[in-house]
Amino acid sequence: MKVLEITNVDFSLKHFLLPLMRGLRSRGHEVVGVSADGPLLDEVRAEGFRIVTVPMARSLSPLAQGRAFLALLRLIRAERPDLVHAHMPISGVLARLAAWLCGVRVIAYTCHGFLFNQPGPAARRGAALLLEWIVGRVTDRYFTVSREEAADARRLGLHRNPVAVGNGRRPDLFRPDPEARRRVRAAFGVPETRVVVIVVSRLVRHKGHPELLAAIAGVPEAELWVVGDRLPSDHGEELDAAFTEAVRPDRLGLRLRRLGYRTDIAALLAASDVFALPSHFEGLPMSVIEAMFCGLPVVATKIRGPREQVVPNETGLLVMPGDVTGLAAALGRLAADAPLRRRMGEAGQARALSLYDERVVVERTLDLLGA
Repeated sequence: MKVLEITNVDFSLKHFLLPLMRGLRSRGHEVVGVSADGPLLDEVRAEGFRIVTVPMARSLSPLAQGRAFLALLRLIRAERPDLVHAHMPISGVLARLAAWLCGVRVIAYTCHGFLFNQPGPAARRGAALLLEWIVGRVTDRYFTVSREEAADARRLGLHRNPVAVGNGRRPDLFRPDPEARRRVRAAFGVPETRVVVIVVSRLVRHKGHPELLAAIAGVPEAELWVVGDRLPSDHGEELDAAFTEAVRPDRLGLRLRRLGYRTDIAALLAASDVFALPSHFEGLPMSVIEAMFCGLPVVATKIRGPREQVVPNETGLLVMPGDVTGLAAALGRLAADAPLRRRMGEAGQARALSLYDERVVVERTLDLLGA
C-alpha cells in the first residue's frame, strides 16, 4: 500500500509523523512524507524516506491556501496513493478535500488540536468548526490525540466514529539518566542542590512563557531553562520583550538560561527537576510525555490535553491558564520539597509507561488505519 503522510511544516513531520512513518515502512508499505520545505526534512530523508514539499502556509490567506490546495491536487493525482493521512488543522482540511476530489480509496485524519477550541474571534472559530464538519463527511478514519477532543468531535457530529489514539515517545530514549544529569549540570555549572525548572516548547505566546517568567521570579531557589525556538511560520506576539525584562538583575538575571532549539532534549530533561508548560491551549503535548518518562513532576495548565495527562497532586500540579500567582505557588511548592518531586516524578513515569509508549501508540494507530 502507498501512503501519503501530510502535514504543515517540517517541525511537525519530524517530531510528530516520523514514528508513524517508520511503523508504516516496517509493515512493508511505501511511505511518502509531505509538508512545507524546511531544514528538519533532511534528517527524515537521511532515514531513507522520500519527502515531497508543497507550499503549505500556516495562515488564513485565501491566495496562499489556494496555492497549497492546487499543489496537493497535483501531487495526489501524480502519486495515486491508496491512503492519504492528513494532520494539523489547515493542512488537514486541504489534504482531505484534495484526496476526496482525486478519488483516494482511504482518507484519514489525525487532529492535533481543533482550531475552534483555541482562543480567538468567534467568526474564526465558527468557520473552523464548519470546515471540520464539512471535511468530516469525506473522512474514513478520524483520530484525535486527546480523549476530550474525540468527545468534542462526537458531540459536534464531526465524524461518526472519532477515536483518540494518543501520542507517544520512546521510554528507552526518555528516561531518568544520572550520568546525563551530572554531565549537563557540570557543563552549565549548575550544582546538584539547585532546583531546575525546564520548559520545552516553541517560543510563541500561547505556550505561556510570560507567565512562567513572572512566576519563576517569585521562586528564588529555582532557575529556569527555556528550550525551543520560534518557527519561521509562527504568528503572533514576539517574546523578546518578555525575555529582556526577565534577565534584569532584579528579576531572574542569571537564573534564566535560553537554550534555543536542541536535539539533546532527553539529557536536558534528565538534568532538570520540574517540568512546566503553562499553555493557553494544547492538543496532547509531546513535551509533557517526554518529561513524565524522564521522571519529572509536571506543572501545567488545566486545559484540554494536559489535564488528561497530569493527575493533580499525584504526578504534578495543574493551574488555571494565565494565573501567575497559582503558577508561582505550584512551582514554589515543588522547588521546596525534594521528596514530593521524587514521588510525583515516579508516579508520572509509571503513568507514561502505561499510556504513552510510542511503540504501542504507533501499532494501535496502524491497526486502526488498516495498514
